[in-house]
Amino acid sequence: MRAEIDKRAMAALASGHAATDFANGALPALLPFFVDRFDLSYTLAGLLILASAFSSSVIQPFFGLWSDRRGAIWLLPTGVAVAGLGIALAANAPRYWLVLLFVVVSGVGVAAYHPEGSKFAAYTSGRRRASGMSLFSIGGNLGYALGPAIATPLVLWLGLRGGLLLAVPCLVIAALLVAAGRYLASFAPDRTGDRSLAGEDRPGALALLLGVIALRSVSWFGLVTFVPLWAVSLGHSKGYGNQLLTFMLLAGVAGTLAAGPLADRIGRRPVLIGSIAATAPLTLVFVAVGGVVGAVALALVGACVIGTFGVTMVMSQEYLPRRIGLASGLSIGMSIGLGGIAAVGLGALADTVDLQTSLYVCAAVPIAAVALAAFLPSSRRPVHLAAKPVSL
Repeated sequence: MRAEIDKRAMAALASGHAATDFANGALPALLPFFVDRFDLSYTLAGLLILASAFSSSVIQPFFGLWSDRRGAIWLLPTGVAVAGLGIALAANAPRYWLVLLFVVVSGVGVAAYHPEGSKFAAYTSGRRRASGMSLFSIGGNLGYALGPAIATPLVLWLGLRGGLLLAVPCLVIAALLVAAGRYLASFAPDRTGDRSLAGEDRPGALALLLGVIALRSVSWFGLVTFVPLWAVSLGHSKGYGNQLLTFMLLAGVAGTLAAGPLADRIGRRPVLIGSIAATAPLTLVFVAVGGVVGAVALALVGACVIGTFGVTMVMSQEYLPRRIGLASGLSIGMSIGLGGIAAVGLGALADTVDLQTSLYVCAAVPIAAVALAAFLPSSRRPVHLAAKPVSL
């Protein structure tokens, strides 16, 4: 196993991650414009997030299984291209049901990329698994943050038709991934390798981790969906609401840079528990206090939550070392899928009671996640990655 991270390969993988999550991150920024154009309730706005989350999560484990059994490096450029084209067409769709359809198409592209991308990120990280996965995650974090940062001025300048330009960066990076395909394929372990060297699978520990991820996602997707709408409800502009969202997402980059190396040094579980524990009071400050203090608290929430995305992905692969594609698909798919369901539920609560109550629920849920995470066993073992075939 390599000792260091291959920078060239990781740059390509992180760029692809940035492009898919750029498409994904543009959707929350488009929500206020869709609400105005189609006169949507909070529930229908949340349904768009659910459509994206469901399509990008439910089939993700199947892409992971396919990757484990047959290899599918072609999913990297294909997933990026489909994600970008889907969100671009959704922005310009003339009917709500067409927006819903194209959001689903974009989600399928996201689902196709992530298991294969995270698997190759593990291959190219050598012994520094958490640090390497953090670099891979940073690509996604930056992409997700750039989604609203670019989508909002585009739509304000050109109208929703300007959203068609959201496909351009995704198509460019898809072409670059095609060019880098052979180099990336060289990192896949020899398919004749001994799978027994990978270590034993621990499905019980993985199930517990998936529960923690699900609870974390309820709070996170609630914030991603409703932070811009909360700002608008307080009398601020759509631009200000999306600036808050971008601020939260960019802060996650700093959190990821810190969490990966720290997890390699002191362990995955302490970093995960500490980060989730901090999100409850910080979310409460954002909702109850607001202003500059609330914005800073929201940024810290982003640093804590996004910072642990790479950590939980590594933990899932270490709990299921013989099937790391499936493990990646389950960990990412679970976080996206249940988060989308939560967005609809929180939207319904906002319609029935008010939006502030929904945000208070987002502040309370991490407490349950911390209680569950306390039972997680250590994920670190001296393991080798299982051999996987690759198809170009």
